[in-house]
Amino acid sequence: MILQETTTLPNGVAVPKLALGTWMIDDSVVADAVKSAIDIGYRHIDTAQAYGNERGVGEAIRTCGLPRDQLFVQSKLAAEVKDYAGAKAAIDATLTTMGLDYVDLFIIHSPQPWGEWASEDRFFAGNLAAWKAMEEALAEGKLRAIGVSNFQKPDLDNLLQNAAVKPMIHQVLAHIGNTPFDLIEYSKSNGLLVEAYSPIAHGKILTNPEIQAMAAAYCVSVPQLCIRYVLQLDLLALPKTANPDHMKSNAAVDFEISAADMDKLRAITAKDYGDVSFFPVYSGKH
Repeated sequence: MILQETTTLPNGVAVPKLALGTWMIDDSVVADAVKSAIDIGYRHIDTAQAYGNERGVGEAIRTCGLPRDQLFVQSKLAAEVKDYAGAKAAIDATLTTMGLDYVDLFIIHSPQPWGEWASEDRFFAGNLAAWKAMEEALAEGKLRAIGVSNFQKPDLDNLLQNAAVKPMIHQVLAHIGNTPFDLIEYSKSNGLLVEAYSPIAHGKILTNPEIQAMAAAYCVSVPQLCIRYVLQLDLLALPKTANPDHMKSNAAVDFEISAADMDKLRAITAKDYGDVSFFPVYSGKH
């Protein structure tokens, strides 16, 4: 069962392959959602400073009844924090807000502040400064692993060539119809695990007739096919939902997509995000 499967970060820390995403789940209800996921068997929970729900996620982690070391909790440094002191304070703020002694994985949410997404400035110096604070928190035991999200090759090279500790994971937008194969391969070739967020394309892929037809052929739902696709690309999968029925369904992916069908899925283009295109990550710009 996928909920019991783990892979290993470069520093030896085990990470469950299927995570629960909590983006856009309000802080007032996220604790119940996370507890439901943990009851179902999820052990990998994702949040971020930008989501405004770290408090509720932390509450669920503390009160779910499981020992802390049986759960893998990841959060993300706000994209606007591009300095050492700011990052150091932000890491401590996450721990305080969540009420935890450590988080298992802490990630730079974006190489650029959201307001400057896809601008010419890649904030190389700022990312190195923030990364230094993360390296120190790693050494202090406040973080068990550190990584990045939404980075492009130059952003990765900045850390790979200049940082003392290499990034361990890269969280990227990846799903059927929009899979950044070159970036994924480059990340893996430099020793990073890759985690696919929005594997169901923020729900915008549910009505794609080609994907619907293949899901029907496997007697699975479109979300199940989408999650299985990223897992078979050797990516971690990070679907987001607050619905316990969807949590169960998303974890019922114990089937195999044939090599021929994987090739068909790789060839699909589906990059229209409709009414969510205004979010920087769905804009098509980098």
